[in-house]
Amino acid sequence: MTTVNSMQHQHTIPWFFRKLHALIRIIDELGFTQCFVFLVRRLKTPSGSTYSIKPRHANHQLLLRAGTSDPSVFRQIFFEREYEPLMGLNDVKLIVDCGANVGYSSAFLLTQFPSSHVIAVEPDPDNFNILSKNLEPYNNRAVAVRAGVWSNSHPLKVVRSAYRDGREWSVQVRPTKAGEEPDLVAVSVPSLLESSGFDRISLLKVDIEGAEVVVFGSDVEWLDLVDAIAIELHDDSHFGNGSNAFLSAIRGRGFNTTVSGELTICRRSS
Repeated sequence: MTTVNSMQHQHTIPWFFRKLHALIRIIDELGFTQCFVFLVRRLKTPSGSTYSIKPRHANHQLLLRAGTSDPSVFRQIFFEREYEPLMGLNDVKLIVDCGANVGYSSAFLLTQFPSSHVIAVEPDPDNFNILSKNLEPYNNRAVAVRAGVWSNSHPLKVVRSAYRDGREWSVQVRPTKAGEEPDLVAVSVPSLLESSGFDRISLLKVDIEGAEVVVFGSDVEWLDLVDAIAIELHDDSHFGNGSNAFLSAIRGRGFNTTVSGELTICRRSS
């Protein structure tokens, strides 16, 4: 969710300086040697193969798949640092990562909040495979759940190549039709909280490709048990307008809202 003013500002900066600024951010995150390795591997690694990089803001090496959307997600989280506005959160215990993709957001947040635990939910089996490997070094601080986030425990199908660019970061889910075999069963935010053993969700991260319309469009009393939210809103999916559904759900519940890149950040008033 890039604002009009920020987009206009980007267009006023010469191309060379935008590229230089991007390179400086990469070097700051990876260091000179790993920056060179990252750029070479991104260009030279055969599509379908994996390579690993250790960013400064993650405690462990992270796998990336060449020829996928992984480097773009990596860039958003570690170079553009979209989650930086959350760094002022205190006493972060439970993080629920809905739409965890391959685990970069989970790894970043686990590193920044060393006393936290993460439940990372991802429906796509290929993404989930890399997610599990990326979170394995965090041991019992991280649990990976292969499921789609929904308003209830509905059987779901995984849908690829139907939304936006159709790449790995655009995977959706939908309810099964009559006679279809489900790919997985949905989980709800309240059920994830109940299974966690915690009383509250310190941070709810949501990037579920439009299904936020379903999650926030029904009973949302559970929002009173959430301290902060980082959500990517989608207004162009078949689910409907994600912004309207989400903003209506949080209205009057004590959240202050800001924007960071594509994320809408909601924090409770102090």
